[in-house]
Amino acid sequence: MGGAYRDLAGPGSLAATRQAVQEFADLGFTVEIVSADHQNRPDVASNIARQWIDWEGVDAIVDVPGSSAALAVSGIARQKNKVFLASGPATAELTGAQCSPNTIHWAYDTYMLANSTARAVVSAGGDSWFFITADYAFGHSMEAETSRVVQAAGGRVAGSVRFPFPGTTEFSSFLVRAQGSRAKVIGLAAGGSDLINAIKQAAEFGVTRRGARIAALVMFITEVHSLGLEAAQGLLLTEAFYWDLNDRTRAFAERVRRNFGLQAPTTIHAGCYSATLHYLKAVRSRPCGSSAWRAPAARASRSSSA
Repeated sequence: MGGAYRDLAGPGSLAATRQAVQEFADLGFTVEIVSADHQNRPDVASNIARQWIDWEGVDAIVDVPGSSAALAVSGIARQKNKVFLASGPATAELTGAQCSPNTIHWAYDTYMLANSTARAVVSAGGDSWFFITADYAFGHSMEAETSRVVQAAGGRVAGSVRFPFPGTTEFSSFLVRAQGSRAKVIGLAAGGSDLINAIKQAAEFGVTRRGARIAALVMFITEVHSLGLEAAQGLLLTEAFYWDLNDRTRAFAERVRRNFGLQAPTTIHAGCYSATLHYLKAVRSRPCGSSAWRAPAARASRSSSA
């Protein structure tokens, strides 16, 4: 509920989940939402998931930003035969090497981001890359997926450097190494406040004025707002949801703003809303006589990063 991913997920994800439950009210069963802070630690996330399922009767876990934490929760959901609706994490491992019949990966992932952003940048002439990568599951997956796309499109990877996650605030040494590679594109496999700090420091060092281009491999509207137009100008990013895209997205944004004070919901927020709504529709449609039907209640929970 704080730290690197607070704004792009955090309280906003909880608000969006509550919006879905509110819209699903009075349909024959009650829905209770509980939330917890996993502090970006897989061990904490696992313990929360076990406690929720074993002691609190939780049926579905929603969101879980932070890929390492999400992979841990996915394992618990499979072990306990419960549902994990992953809206916050990005790693494609959730539907790749660690695919589970109990986990639905919602909204976006590293495969989608890499294929969209990297293809566009390479086709525009950005054919040499250097990566500054968060040293955990998301960053590793993002760098690997993007490298494959760049090379398949005829580009090359000049190098990479990994920064400790969480806790890094100073990116100057990583940016110097990136500039020294003479790569045309610096790919930032980072998110939240890490991404914001790296882009701001790149602007301060005049990275783009010296010819390099910044590619934000995962980015959300909250980060654009935090950066401001001067620092964010020229960035190319991929989003699965934009609140001001059309009448339906604006109507959803207005509902969560009016009901819960959430301004400009992100892709993750919209994913939590959508995944929860679809899950509840599935619960409602399940015949009460089915052997898989446990009780006339559903309890959706979400675990946020710290």
